[in-house]
Amino acid sequence: MHSPKPRAGQRGVVLLLALIMLVAMTLAGIALYRQVGTGLIIARNLSFKRTAAVAADRGIEAARTWLMAQTAATLEQGNVVAGYYPGWCNISLNASNFPDANSDGITDNCGAVPAPSEFDPLTYNWANAVVATNNDGAGNEVRYIIHRLCQIPGGINAAGQQCVTIGSTLAGGSHGAASYGSQALSNTFQPYFRVTSRVLGPTNTVVYTQAVMY
Repeated sequence: MHSPKPRAGQRGVVLLLALIMLVAMTLAGIALYRQVGTGLIIARNLSFKRTAAVAADRGIEAARTWLMAQTAATLEQGNVVAGYYPGWCNISLNASNFPDANSDGITDNCGAVPAPSEFDPLTYNWANAVVATNNDGAGNEVRYIIHRLCQIPGGINAAGQQCVTIGSTLAGGSHGAASYGSQALSNTFQPYFRVTSRVLGPTNTVVYTQAVMY
């Protein structure tokens, strides 16, 4: 009577296949974990971005409130404390509240070619901006600055001045549906203002928002 032969070789093949399957399942698990983790990070970042974009309105509203409290004369010159610049390209103000980015003693003229300075939200020193809030409750810091859309400080009718303005040319008469009684519409001109708001939020979230108002 013959005894069965040992199957040590076959048991070794099964062990090898089991190890291969174990490694494959481990790699698949790692890949799935990383995919889920990346999706959660993207969703979190989008949430922070949306929250920061909403918070930017606080800076724009604060700037609008400040503008409404000013007179035409006060808006003809810069204001360091208020983060207000009388020209669209101005990025700094000297001790006399005049824009002079290159410190040459000559007031910056945004209409010059090339302009003596250029406002870029990405490179602007936001430490000079006005803080609307240090923390809006969601971890967002909101700052803003205001630019008058004119070339140089001074009145909008000053010599050499050019401004983006809103106005009416209907003085002395009215037409169609605009007429009411016999009183003519007045002719008023005023410049536009550009408000730039920056929000710095959690995980280095940064959002810039601009609004033009008059």
